[in-house]
Amino acid sequence: MTAGTATLVPEKSTERRGSARWWALGVIALAQLMVVLDATIVTISLPFAQQDLGISDGNKQWVLTAYTLIFGGLLLLGGRLADYLGRRRVFLIGLVGFAGASALAGLAQNAAELFAGRGLQGAFGALLAPAALSLVSVTFTEAKERARAFGVFAGVSAGGAAIGLIAGGALTEYANWRWCLLVNTPIALLAFLGAMAFVIKDVPAPRTGGYDLPGAITATAGLISVVYGFSRAAEDGWGAATTLGLIIGGVALLVAFVFIESRTANPLLPLRIPGEINRGGSFLVALLVPIAMFAMFLNLSYYLQITLGYSAMKAGVSFLPFPVGIVISAGVASALLPKIGPRPIMLAGAGLGMAGLLYLAQLEFGDSYASSVLPAIALIALGMGGVFVSMQTTALHQVEEKDSGVASALLNAAQQVGGSIGTALLTTISVQAADRYVTNHPTIDNVVARASIHSYDIAFYLGAGFFALSIPIIWFMIRDKPENLLEGSEHVVHAGV
Repeated sequence: MTAGTATLVPEKSTERRGSARWWALGVIALAQLMVVLDATIVTISLPFAQQDLGISDGNKQWVLTAYTLIFGGLLLLGGRLADYLGRRRVFLIGLVGFAGASALAGLAQNAAELFAGRGLQGAFGALLAPAALSLVSVTFTEAKERARAFGVFAGVSAGGAAIGLIAGGALTEYANWRWCLLVNTPIALLAFLGAMAFVIKDVPAPRTGGYDLPGAITATAGLISVVYGFSRAAEDGWGAATTLGLIIGGVALLVAFVFIESRTANPLLPLRIPGEINRGGSFLVALLVPIAMFAMFLNLSYYLQITLGYSAMKAGVSFLPFPVGIVISAGVASALLPKIGPRPIMLAGAGLGMAGLLYLAQLEFGDSYASSVLPAIALIALGMGGVFVSMQTTALHQVEEKDSGVASALLNAAQQVGGSIGTALLTTISVQAADRYVTNHPTIDNVVARASIHSYDIAFYLGAGFFALSIPIIWFMIRDKPENLLEGSEHVVHAGV
């Protein structure tokens, strides 16, 4: 997939090439949607899966994090495989594997089979995601069309998590929790047929080195250790030997990963990729924003179903304003990006996201969805479309030919790792906040419901803090002007991101 040397197979006519590329975008967007929404589609169905398979409270989070962690941890390796094997080929392999893994998870008869299926989904998702993003760039070579295509892709990427909640609610209520996983199998196979028909073929670059397996192992093991340490803190406490051992061990592995990448001849993550200031800023934003987003989705799901008593379907539909807002703001951002550049769009988006979460953090016992949740969702959604469109464009411009697949993978990896950290860290903190509330208010009426809302508010405040942290990063590190993006777009097309 290092497409500077990748050769595209000529189409029979310019007219066919013109129509086929939009069909190809539809196929690629469908695959990306499937990968992104699978991080959240089981959120609403989780209580039902837990009951059917006898999953303990301590292990239930792995239904979510087995997917996001393996996905995020292996994305860089997936990008490198796409470099050496070809984007289209890896895309097709990922679709077939994702179909099989989804069937395994959906038909699981115990917790271990479900966790294994979810982990395999993450592994094949790590093949799909970087190949998909790269295929968008090489398919659309004209600057304005590329902006439109990235707008579609960014909208799918940003809204997929909310769409997963809606789809999960509908499938749980009207079918069975298993269909939240099984539904991927026919979708992946349909995308496979579409890719065979419409997605451009490329000749992979010749392999000049190894796959850096030590880097892949230390990165993935380090992330798993850190996130598991965060989750253990909920039960054992932050000062417990198990918690500290897991977190310190994970950090040590991640430090080892950086050391390996700085010394190996063919690194999984060439440090020059995040070393450029605009790309580095975009990767940091891609890490921070999902911490807030995943915490919002998870806590709002419990608030709607447990506190307000919504059905699975009603809870899912309650998230519908989010993807609608994403579509609107992504379209506006795509039009503005070539005119004003990424920084003002990202600053406005982060500000709206922070305001939405601060509004949401004012939830109190007895509040309604219409007055306390809906306005916050609208604000966050309108901010996120702009952030994602600008972030993806800036993160991938002016990437060297040999780094194209890895740069795409790093952007996706940052988002998935951020989501994993957000799920584990903010859930742990909110659980502890709820316990403290019950201890400090033993005689108050509806103490359990009030404690839950208090814990959600704490998570929302923390999420707003991560948005706030992204603002100075955007201000100081995102420096591209509109003309630089246009030049970068042309460079990236030739480089084949």
